[in-house]
Amino acid sequence: MAAHGCFITFEGPEGSGKTSQAEQLAGYLEEKGHEVVLTYEPGDTLVSKEIRKILLDPSSPQIDSRTELLLFAADRAQHVSEIIKEALIQNKVVLCCRYVDSTIAYQGYGRNIDLNLIQELNEIATGGLMPDLTVLLDLDVSLGLERAIRIRKEESASGDSDRMESQRIQFHEQVRKGFLSIANDNPDRVKVLDSSVPFEDVQNSIRSIVDEFLNQND
Repeated sequence: MAAHGCFITFEGPEGSGKTSQAEQLAGYLEEKGHEVVLTYEPGDTLVSKEIRKILLDPSSPQIDSRTELLLFAADRAQHVSEIIKEALIQNKVVLCCRYVDSTIAYQGYGRNIDLNLIQELNEIATGGLMPDLTVLLDLDVSLGLERAIRIRKEESASGDSDRMESQRIQFHEQVRKGFLSIANDNPDRVKVLDSSVPFEDVQNSIRSIVDEFLNQND
């Protein structure tokens, strides 16, 4: 457990439903009397919003993989310092869409950057703060990208994919492989759910996992 509060992350490939599921869980936990902070990476601070524009804008110039890694680390350092630590100190439940596991999966497995280097950068960016619980929403890569594109078209006039979504299918397959490897190595922390099943079924499974975790750690 974190020193104060509870820190839960949502991870998974593109289109796996992290944000929607986290939002539903936030409402559920608030109804049960918890103070909840719902946040995400990259981009949930003023500094991070500028970093997010560079990282995800499809019109951005070609970004070196090392530059990409360092930008995500910079976003995370600001995020932890400004939002996550403060909320945990106030004994709140923090729900965060994407965190250190995304960097391992995307920049490590997807970009083939040394995993030890990523671990060191994550340690620097977070000060060693790891999630108490991680929900990994897994699904077929092609299905996830179809979902992501459909949602973006509904939300944006242009409907353009962001820079990460636009990567080759092989990249996304490697990312998924990375997430599943992380889950295999961290079974106590990372709980894998099939997000191809109906939304309500996934949410019910998430609530059961989180309820059990919170009850065990009261």
